[in-house]
Amino acid sequence: MNKSVERWRESPILEYLAELHREIGAMQDGAVATYIPELAKADPNWFGICVVTANGGTYEVGDSRQTFTVQSISKPFVYGLALEDKGRADVMRKISVEPTGDAFNSISLDPTTGRPRNPMINAGAIAATSLIEGKTPQVQLQRMLLMFELYAGRKLAVDEAVYRSESETGHRNRAIGYMLRNFNVLTEDPMPVVERYFKQCSILVTCHDLAVMAATLANRGINPITGKQAIRGEYVESVLGVMGTCGMYNYAGEWFYDVGLPAKSGVSGGIIVVVPGQLGIGVFSPLLDPQGNSVRGIRVCDALSRHWDLHLFNRPGLGRSAIRTKATGVDFHSMRVRTPEESRVLSTCGSAIRLLQLQGNLTFAAAENVIREIMDGAEATEYLVLDFRRVLIISESASRLFHATLVKFAEANQDLVFCNLDHLPTLRRCMKAKFGSRFDEQFRVFADNDAALEWCENRLLAAHLPHAIGQERVSPADYEFFHGLTADEVQVLASQLTNRTWNAGEVIINIGDEANALFFLASGLVSVVLPVAAGQRKRLATFSAGMAFGEMAVIDHAPRSAMIVADTEVSCDELSVADFEALGTTHPPIKIKLLENIALGLSRKLRKANRQLSVVE
Repeated sequence: MNKSVERWRESPILEYLAELHREIGAMQDGAVATYIPELAKADPNWFGICVVTANGGTYEVGDSRQTFTVQSISKPFVYGLALEDKGRADVMRKISVEPTGDAFNSISLDPTTGRPRNPMINAGAIAATSLIEGKTPQVQLQRMLLMFELYAGRKLAVDEAVYRSESETGHRNRAIGYMLRNFNVLTEDPMPVVERYFKQCSILVTCHDLAVMAATLANRGINPITGKQAIRGEYVESVLGVMGTCGMYNYAGEWFYDVGLPAKSGVSGGIIVVVPGQLGIGVFSPLLDPQGNSVRGIRVCDALSRHWDLHLFNRPGLGRSAIRTKATGVDFHSMRVRTPEESRVLSTCGSAIRLLQLQGNLTFAAAENVIREIMDGAEATEYLVLDFRRVLIISESASRLFHATLVKFAEANQDLVFCNLDHLPTLRRCMKAKFGSRFDEQFRVFADNDAALEWCENRLLAAHLPHAIGQERVSPADYEFFHGLTADEVQVLASQLTNRTWNAGEVIINIGDEANALFFLASGLVSVVLPVAAGQRKRLATFSAGMAFGEMAVIDHAPRSAMIVADTEVSCDELSVADFEALGTTHPPIKIKLLENIALGLSRKLRKANRQLSVVE
């Protein structure tokens, strides 16, 4: 596969992550952790980013599959397991949830009860480890490992070298264990608990694993890749609560102010971030700041939060799926009535036209789902119509995604067109800012999906038919309602026709007019329209040469119920209702054949309407 095809298949989300990886990867600030000797062996150039959405979309760049030990990122997950095993009340009697503003290894206990301040500092994490059910330390450790595997969606293992290194140097944590035993927070020998804590911190993961684990929390405890439940949904909010207030230690306040998302860092260089209901982020880079957080990781998370509008306090409701209807040009057509030849082309090649009707609030996560749908079918698409009529709002981040997708379509010589955008100025402003003087050329917008579909159909037909669409002129022998008549019978009818012409924009039939004639279109285009609010007109159908209109006049003789307007210069042959009725006496076979063709025409229109209604519904 050549590079241009590979690049086209890349999502704009992945392209943005790659750009971020290149930009931030140049940073060399910070230092690798050395207080655990094994961690000092990490390559400072390692750098991975992974994003996994709540419905399983995965985007990763850099060293996203490089293994490292989970360290303190294990804490919220073990806390969640403790909540499941003991319940909130019992856990709260052992571990508080108050932020400390202290470092991760601080000895921060309530002076009255001896409870650790929160489960994200080492004291609280050791207490949480002690609450895991199991008859033996081995069973308890195995239950924790199984829990992590449910989150990550794959088998995991302990890095024995890192565990031994932690155990050999973890004297402060042993002191914390004895202090917890002194206050009866631990009710057993603290040493096996502390050793289990060292092992949970030494579990090997990747940046991809972290993103899947975060996405599982974002998805109410269900792993979006495997579909398995890792934690009961009722406890997810408690886990995210302590991550939001305490997950970044003495950087937590600034983190929540800037990034605004539940997170947890580890001294091996990992950061995990949860966007509830939307996605999970995993970042890995061993270079740490003085607080023990990954320097590059913080930069990445801050950029993603701002670029994708992820901050918890800057979000509308998510609503339903952003895609309401999916259709192709085979199933869903414009109101332009096509000739049999044109219909055959659309039936054969119409799948090259796709229509997506969108709805709800287009946040980053909602737009990501739309973009993924677009990219999955991009290679088979020549023309894509995005209908925003039912979209309530669109965020800046979603607008940027649509701009990036439009650019990719243009680079591939494919057409992406938009419709029903009058109520969404954010998207238009974004496109204007991005395209500048090329705005009108690059950003093609239609009033509704009918006009957009017709534009796509015309371009598709122009590529497959030798004559220009709507420009042909036909003789009476080619009129669709004359099908099946002999040459002599056509001549009989032709002698009764009166030719009339109209200029573009003229009204041929008005609502309420007397139904006294049937019209056969010799050349030009006409549209059936209804007046709507504010002087606008809604198109019901467009006819081209060879077609007929006004046929209801010969069936029910009721006043006209719609307007017929000339879209171009028009030439019509008119057959009066009186002459049509007289055919019953002078030429009964001709009248019968005309009525049969009128009935067939009405049947085709009804079937088309039913088919398109079924697609919409």
